[in-house]
Amino acid sequence: MLETGKYLIGSIGPSGYGSKSTAEQVTESCPDLCSITAIITGATSGIGAETARVLAKRGARLVLPARSLKAAEDAKARIVSEFPDSEIVLMVLDLSSLNSVRRFVAEFESLNLPLNLLINNAGKFSHGHAISEDGVEMTFATNYLGHFLLTKLLLNKMIETAKDTWRSRTHSERVVEHSQLVFRRLDSIYDATRAYALSKLANEMEANVTVNCVHPGIVRTRLTRDREGPITDLVFFLASKFLKTIPQAAATTCYVATHPRLENTATKLQHPNWDPTLPKLQGCGPSRKRMVFGDSKAVFD
Repeated sequence: MLETGKYLIGSIGPSGYGSKSTAEQVTESCPDLCSITAIITGATSGIGAETARVLAKRGARLVLPARSLKAAEDAKARIVSEFPDSEIVLMVLDLSSLNSVRRFVAEFESLNLPLNLLINNAGKFSHGHAISEDGVEMTFATNYLGHFLLTKLLLNKMIETAKDTWRSRTHSERVVEHSQLVFRRLDSIYDATRAYALSKLANEMEANVTVNCVHPGIVRTRLTRDREGPITDLVFFLASKFLKTIPQAAATTCYVATHPRLENTATKLQHPNWDPTLPKLQGCGPSRKRMVFGDSKAVFD
């Protein structure tokens, strides 16, 4: 209860930051990122857009994949208007389609760019049940399988980048996964909240290179656009005093992606105030993790 209270009022944690810290604040002391190339999924709005903006401010080259190039162009225009020297590459990617993921990776590799950061931020929170073109439940396909394959196909590029730059490297190659709580889903009832949560925590189940999961805290973004309406508005209004702003929510991602103190730190579920004394969020046991990872890997092997 005490720790919850500290979080709500924004008390400073062991990291030197608190839940009220913004993405700009937590990256002020990070090394210059001009030699860093970052792929950020879901960067056209919300936490992803703020993450992209702040990393661009710190000098990183950005690769912004999106289903809609128009949305990506708008996101790029907003960043360039603030930071004219930003280098931003736009590419098409539909994470619910495994073929689209493979095409994206092939096109990215053809650019001969390094890859230092992979930030798997995109998420889908559908109101109704839908099936992807690969025959997979749409939320799980987008939030987990798509990112699983994306990460799997890009790992060699990240390893190659690390080997090429290890002598002068000031930043480790890192994969940052957005994660949420996991719930049990009743087979007879489709529950959008549980499907979303299950698919997102699945990203924590296998870690290669340097991988951290982040929980950004409670924040209102376009993730709930399929459920917009009076009830949703009322819930967020009543909870508004406890919500983080988007710059505050993006702080967790930017801190884990850039801060020197997390060099070589991996396979952690990072909380919004980065306090290692807090209990970890409830996930699933080792046997379930091995089962889900094994089943996922078998799909692509």
